[in-house]
Amino acid sequence: MIRTILLLAASAVAAIFSGCRSAESTASIPAVRPFDAERYLGTWYEIARLPHSFERDMTKVTAVYTARKDGGIDVLNAGWRNGEYRTARGRARFRGDSTVGELEVSFFGPFYGQYRIIALAPDYSSAMVTSSTCDYLWILARESTLPLETFRQYKEQAAKLGFNVAALEYPNGRPE
Repeated sequence: MIRTILLLAASAVAAIFSGCRSAESTASIPAVRPFDAERYLGTWYEIARLPHSFERDMTKVTAVYTARKDGGIDVLNAGWRNGEYRTARGRARFRGDSTVGELEVSFFGPFYGQYRIIALAPDYSSAMVTSSTCDYLWILARESTLPLETFRQYKEQAAKLGFNVAALEYPNGRPE
């Protein structure tokens, strides 16, 4: 299990750094504000994602965010691959003001990747997240499904922002 976690973490770091060289930057896409980290904590389900090596063939993927005493956030990503339950633990910290939905996440030592919340339902029931390039996109929800109209709105917004929505993967089945 430790080996699996280290491989997942190393793959994530490699993917983040290789993506920075080849894909369009997301620097012009603003993070959500005002942002309330307390309301964001808890369990999120992946509804859709752009493909990347560290989640290849994973299903029933979740992310659980828990507050730390130092103001940071613990991250537990989990899902199923080839009949095996896999997890990866990480740490997140704010890139600046904690009222802005922009963090850095590390699953492997001192290496951090961007985690920018670019859309968030007013009741914190769903969100859209990216990283430093348009190679990374996640549509998340508090439930394992998302109303079709909400999903379509996120997908349309993502397309307008330059994400390749035709390439989206659906770890719990296609919502449309």
